[in-house]
Amino acid sequence: MSEADAMQLAKKNNCFACHTIDKKMVGPSFKDIAAKYRSDPGAEALLMDRIAKGGSGVWGVMVMPPNPKTSEADRRILAKLVLSSK
Repeated sequence: MSEADAMQLAKKNNCFACHTIDKKMVGPSFKDIAAKYRSDPGAEALLMDRIAKGGSGVWGVMVMPPNPKTSEADRRILAKLVLSSK
């Protein structure tokens, strides 16, 4: 999938309601997430899990809502998009 298609998927899943590519908004930027997990070999699986189940406490008190209807394939694409942000 192209980066443009992955960005469309992020828009479709409302990721940009809380995140941006390069600035903190409600949630951390994709770049900040990528930097935090850059050397973590389990980062893709971790982000896929966070997308599905949501989470809190890693980036402050704001809660990321769960997205359980997002398919595993789409979660993988979104995790790769986030982790590729520089």
